[in-house]
Amino acid sequence: MSLYAVDKLMSEARRIAAEYRRTTGKSLGISSEIAKYDACRLLQLEPEEGSGGFDALDTRLSPPRRIQIKGRVIFDEAKSGQRIGQLKLEKEWDAVVLVLMDENFETYEIYEAERQQVIDALPPQDEKRSRRGAMSVARFKRLATLVWTREEGLINDEIWDNQTSI
Repeated sequence: MSLYAVDKLMSEARRIAAEYRRTTGKSLGISSEIAKYDACRLLQLEPEEGSGGFDALDTRLSPPRRIQIKGRVIFDEAKSGQRIGQLKLEKEWDAVVLVLMDENFETYEIYEAERQQVIDALPPQDEKRSRRGAMSVARFKRLATLVWTREEGLINDEIWDNQTSI
């Protein structure tokens, strides 16, 4: 199947998922597949199937980084307490990418956090209502780095130097 065909299928999947949500008030549950597709396409990652612990490889680095990809559709920005899917802490991975999508299932921001950052930020296991590996979107955004936006595309990670004269 050509890339064009996959792009076209994903576009149609977004349209159907958004229309289904508007019509029924329920989600189709395809946001994770859209998130994986968008993260790989927009961040230049290689999809990895059947690994059990990670969804993609960043092959631009040596050794390649193993990336776990999570997606969340934000239907109401004012609504607090939205959570990302449970992280696979028992598996081998190096970083987590969180793909945030609007009500049309279009990606608008992507955040990335290293494994140790995520583990350090997780609540203790005995905390009420807490599941090991679960985290709110707000908490993840605070600890992670914004790596892509709809307006800017891939964000360069070079340190801004305000000391350089013009």
